Amino acid sequence: MITTRLRGATHLECTATGESYESEQLIRLSDAGKPLFARYALDEIAPGFQPTDLPGRRADLWRYEEVLPVRDRSCQIQLGEGWTPLLDSPRVASRMGVRRAWIKNEGVNPTASFKDRGLCLAVSRAKELGAEELAIPSAGNAGSASAAYAAAAGLPVHVVVPSDTPAPILEEIRALGADLQLLDGLISDCGAVVRRGCEEHGWFDLSTLKEPYRVEGKKTMGYEIFEQLGLRLPDAIVYPTGGGTGLIGMWKAFDEMERMGWIGRERPKMFSVQAAGCAPIVRAWERGAEDAGTWENAATYASGLRVPGAIGDFLILRAIYESDGGAVAVPDHEMAEWVGHIGSATGVFAAPEGGAVAAAVPRLLEKGLISADDEVVLFCTGSGLKYAGMTPLD
Repeated sequence: MITTRLRGATHLECTATGESYESEQLIRLSDAGKPLFARYALDEIAPGFQPTDLPGRRADLWRYEEVLPVRDRSCQIQLGEGWTPLLDSPRVASRMGVRRAWIKNEGVNPTASFKDRGLCLAVSRAKELGAEELAIPSAGNAGSASAAYAAAAGLPVHVVVPSDTPAPILEEIRALGADLQLLDGLISDCGAVVRRGCEEHGWFDLSTLKEPYRVEGKKTMGYEIFEQLGLRLPDAIVYPTGGGTGLIGMWKAFDEMERMGWIGRERPKMFSVQAAGCAPIVRAWERGAEDAGTWENAATYASGLRVPGAIGDFLILRAIYESDGGAVAVPDHEMAEWVGHIGSATGVFAAPEGGAVAAAVPRLLEKGLISADDEVVLFCTGSGLKYAGMTPLD
């Protein structure tokens, strides 16, 4: 049993300056305008939270509640998120040219995407800290997830998305009771609308990495991979990157795991995959830069990758550099081709972002960034059903 004393973060920490902040307050960014990370008393938690303590626990992300921020269990919103399948996919591995490949199928989450993990934690913690009205700009799936978890929490939420967001996602957001606003533009334009609403009406903004807790939900993917692979990590993780919260979160998870004695200094190589029509992280990595700036005229049918600028760009790049990983961009038509390859080889209907990571592996092999002997985890971040009717832009 977890004691109240050990449940929840001890403090928040600025990811740029290291400055500490009180955790028991509704807060967004640090004074430096950078994302905040939740920090835990890992030395105290570790004796009662080891891999041998996990079997038999509930099969969702709350199995890792010792390293999640919600203190009051009554605020743990639960829709069945997390503990998604990690599928050994030999035919996909053979087609890509690597020794072994697993597909982490996030499409089985409650709203059919990995966004449920982050919004589950963000909404749970916002409710616990007294938020009364929420808002979020989204490229699509985060809007669905925020609508679902806000509904479960009994909180109103305002969702602003581009007008060309896939129709199934729009129908889902409406059905879940959110206040939906469509905007001609990109997610960055939607963010400006949400900021005005927060200033004028007091909404709490759930934007990617602009509050401290979405990353805490996403980091559970790292804990799951370790557990599902038999208490080890793969050689490489290939991840579709828009805002990059999941990649950042997994890197945070590996650090926590080392501090608790679960692993040593070993890490997977972390690879960021973006669309050829929107690739700010790839451009920055190729230049050896520490931040990515903004991509002009972003265009791709993979709406989750159509993020022209990420506030956590320096954290994404940090994980790539520290892991000896890399970044690669793929065109839309290759994403679509690999959606078909994955489907016919595994029975998983991947969203375009899942096709993108599979399409990236042969490119990473050609560049010498991974080897044919590597064991690779590919993230299928959502279901292809949510993109019904969408076609590649190139």
